[in-house]
Amino acid sequence: MSMKVHYLGTGAAEGIPALFCRCEFCTAARKEGLRRSRAQVVVDGKISIDFPPDAFLHACESGEDFSALKYVLVTHSHMDHFYAHDFILRGYKYARGMTEEDLHIFGNEEVGQVFAECTRRELKEEIASHLHFHRVRAFEPFFFGDYRAVALPARHTSAEPFVFLLGKGETRYLHLCDTGLLPEETYTYLARTVKKPVDLITFDCTFLWERSSTYRRHMGLDDNREVLMRLQADGVADAHTRRVMTHFSHHACPDPESLARAEGVYGGTAAYDGYTLYL
Repeated sequence: MSMKVHYLGTGAAEGIPALFCRCEFCTAARKEGLRRSRAQVVVDGKISIDFPPDAFLHACESGEDFSALKYVLVTHSHMDHFYAHDFILRGYKYARGMTEEDLHIFGNEEVGQVFAECTRRELKEEIASHLHFHRVRAFEPFFFGDYRAVALPARHTSAEPFVFLLGKGETRYLHLCDTGLLPEETYTYLARTVKKPVDLITFDCTFLWERSSTYRRHMGLDDNREVLMRLQADGVADAHTRRVMTHFSHHACPDPESLARAEGVYGGTAAYDGYTLYL
C-alpha cells in the first residue's frame, strides 16, 4: 500500500523569518520572501503528525482538506507542535459539511492535559463529542484505520516526548522530530522489531551545520548522520531508505545554497513547505 507524505511546514518553533527577530538572516528572508512555517506533516490526507499554530495557513495554501483529517499523532505538548486551541472550531457553526465527522488525537498524558486546558473554556459539546483523545505509551503499538503506529522515546525537554514509527501495509515511515540523538531504548526497540529497512526517515535538522552538546534536544547534520549510521548498522535503514531533513531554525541560516550543499555532502533531501513524496 502506497503512502503520500506532505510536508506542510518545515520550520522550528519561531518560524522563518522568526516572528520577532531582526537578525541579518531573518531581515533578508523577509525581503526575499523566504518562509518556513511551523512543522507539520500530513500523511495520505488523513493523518497529521503534530498540529501547529500555522495549521490555518497550511489549510489555506497546501490543497489539503483539513476536514478530512481523521487522526493526529502528537510528538509532544510544545505549542509549535500542538496548538490545541484550534480544535474548538472543528464543527458547530464554525465548520459545516466536513468530510470526516470524528477526529482522533493520539499523544502522551501531558498532551491530553494541554488539550483539556486549551479547550475547556470555549469547546462546545456539539464539537467535543466528535473529538477523541487517546493516551499512548512508549513501545505499545496502536492501530487505526489502515495504519499501525508505535510511539518511541525521544530526547527532548517536554515530558515523555515521542517519535513515531508509522506503518501502512508493507510501507513504513520513521518520524524523528523533535529529538536529539535517540535514547538507547529506542534503538533497541527498532532493532528488535523492524524486520526490513524502513522506506522513509524524517530527521530533525534544527541546527543544520552546527553541532553542539548544548542542543541535544535537537539535531544537526552530523547528528543525523550518526543516527542514520546506527539505524543502518541495526538493519532499520539501508541505502534505499529515503531521507528528509526538516524543522530548520533561523539560527542555522537555512538558505538555498546552504541546503543544497547539505544535500550534496550528506545526501537526502532538505524539505521545504509543500514538499511531497510518495512511498
